[in-house]
Amino acid sequence: MDAIAEKLDKKLQRWEAATSEEVRRRVAEIIELADDNALDLIRSRAIEQEVMDILDDPTTR
Repeated sequence: MDAIAEKLDKKLQRWEAATSEEVRRRVAEIIELADDNALDLIRSRAIEQEVMDILDDPTTR
């Protein structure tokens, strides 16, 4: 097994259930995007979220 997979497996067992479930969901999404050769969508979503955060932050106005 790959070192990163081993590390993830160990961490999933140690984290709180809610955290582990969220990580499983996100990793599954990344795997699906990789299978579809669409990982560039993650970057687009991250940038979109950053912009939304800036717009929502009252201290930037």
